[in-house]
Amino acid sequence: MSTYDTLVARTVATLNLHQTDVLQLDDEALRKLVCDGLKSQLGSGENWQIDGSEAELSQRVLDDIVGLGPPEVLLRDPHISEIMVNRFDQIYVERAGCLQTCPVSFRNEAALRHVIDRIVAPLGRRIDASSPMVDARLTDGARVNAVIPPLAVAGACLTIRKFSSHRLTMSALIASGSVSNSLAELLQWGVKLRRNILISGGTGSGKTTLLNILADSVSAEERIITIEDAAELKLDHDNLVALEARPANQEGVGAVTIRQLVMNALRMRPDRIVVGECRGGESLDMLQAMNTGHAGSMTTLHANTPRDALSRLETMVLMAGLDLPLHAVRQQIAGAIDWIVQIGRMADGKRRVQSLTEVRGQAGEVMQLAEIIRFEQSSGEHRWMGELPELLSELDDASRRQFLQQLQTRGDDD
Repeated sequence: MSTYDTLVARTVATLNLHQTDVLQLDDEALRKLVCDGLKSQLGSGENWQIDGSEAELSQRVLDDIVGLGPPEVLLRDPHISEIMVNRFDQIYVERAGCLQTCPVSFRNEAALRHVIDRIVAPLGRRIDASSPMVDARLTDGARVNAVIPPLAVAGACLTIRKFSSHRLTMSALIASGSVSNSLAELLQWGVKLRRNILISGGTGSGKTTLLNILADSVSAEERIITIEDAAELKLDHDNLVALEARPANQEGVGAVTIRQLVMNALRMRPDRIVVGECRGGESLDMLQAMNTGHAGSMTTLHANTPRDALSRLETMVLMAGLDLPLHAVRQQIAGAIDWIVQIGRMADGKRRVQSLTEVRGQAGEVMQLAEIIRFEQSSGEHRWMGELPELLSELDDASRRQFLQQLQTRGDDD
């Protein structure tokens, strides 16, 4: 055992508290308790010879006793959006959309495995040789994925995606150039006028963030049911019920899938259903909900383009195992999805809405798509593509004239 490990062990012994008792203390009381225990060890006359000031050492001990160890300092850094532990001695972080190596590391493989267990245990999830992958979340909502051997060849790996402590708004997206004024206004109208919206994009493109922001435009009088594999959405809405799927227990029973939650949500009198991400057979139930009185529902999926998103949606509906003919699946999609919002992460790390596309039914076997607004990389601006969204007919005359004038006079609004 290293000198530092010995110091931590003796400090914990000095506290003489069970872990559950420690977790009931607030941060200030816990910090004082650990500092007092550490001081008693440092003042015991033994020469510990550990680098760093007493304050730094206290924070490090606190992180190891009740926190997540080395990642804690990274979680406190507001400029870091993602923490990627490739193995116990190699950690990368994402700052401003760019990956960087990090000098922080775990002491050994056992320390990393201990932290992973500490994350998943309170959620009732497990990770072991029989179930070597897990999705989880931290108390602040950060998304966690862990993989252990034998799947992870070089040792356990851990990925933590942080969410900003400051909740983003549509005005913040406009200021950052993620959306233009016209696009933002159109998206807000789409939510208010109950368009079914599919947000498509790659990993880390900002789909969940955009979904959170769009939900701000939902009327306070409406009831929202959110359904996720691991709860990440933070909707600012009073009449909200958040549901989270549950994996099977060690006996292989007790699992509650997203598809089951979607079907159950239909019995909960929702005005809108928001599925954090469609990944499989639940896509069929989501489409049926959109087609049967729950207009204004929203979801996300992984795809590179709007047409790819529809193709993926077809594939996932077929995964429901009901042996539906393809033309029936396409009819469901054409009748359910109104808008596809494509979002992506640019080469400079910035996230932008790349296009807003309207679904306008079918012509034979081909889905008819109309691109309303597109982000042009060459000019760095969102441009109107000449097509008018059908919801303009639902706006009052003044709003419609103002929006048309804005589009036709400038073509964008940057």
